[in-house]
Amino acid sequence: MTGPASILYVGNSYLSFNNGIGWHVSRLHAATRPQRRLRSTSAVITGGGLAWHDVEAYFRPNAIGSYSFDGENEIVFHDDGPRFEVVLMMDCSQCPIHPRLADAFQATVARASVIVRRHGARPALLMTWAYADRPEMTAGLADAYTAAGKANDALVIPVGLAFAAVRGERPDLALHLEDKSHPSLAGTYLAACTVYAALFGCIPHELDGTTGLDAPTARLLHVVAAETVARHCPA
Repeated sequence: MTGPASILYVGNSYLSFNNGIGWHVSRLHAATRPQRRLRSTSAVITGGGLAWHDVEAYFRPNAIGSYSFDGENEIVFHDDGPRFEVVLMMDCSQCPIHPRLADAFQATVARASVIVRRHGARPALLMTWAYADRPEMTAGLADAYTAAGKANDALVIPVGLAFAAVRGERPDLALHLEDKSHPSLAGTYLAACTVYAALFGCIPHELDGTTGLDAPTARLLHVVAAETVARHCPA
């Protein structure tokens, strides 16, 4: 699996903690495919829902992602062809299952997916995780994201299911911060591993040196991410 050369992440603060999910995805990519550069851009609204984002505006000329810097810190302009190959979107932590926001989530994903495709990119959804003290959220979030993915032919990346799987295997490993919502370093890294496995294929279980986690914990997160994607993402 080759995977995309550029990703736009659209969501809230879940994306930005611990240097950001996109940063860790890029580190995994650099460790496994150093010959092929991955461009990543994040559009984050803290405490916000997907409907708060003007996705159309992210594709306007000379705006977000219109240039980047290469390994020599030389500027590179991206004016030829689609600016992003994948747009990975997520909603607020409760929005897909909240009784007053669930319908808006489905409608927003549908609207955003049309915009993303019109600009030559592929829509994808990052299934978020349950709060640490509300594990029952997992099933509802999984159902809501899966339904939205099927309705809009968008890849659903099962991060929330990977969180639940790790909690089952290692309940002592904290995937959340003290607020029981935002991800710890292990949670962010697990999310990044799941995104990477879904977009680029299996992560080598022996891969080390990509984060501040100890090697056994990192390997566990690699394995769980890869197995969760294998079970829940189309081949």
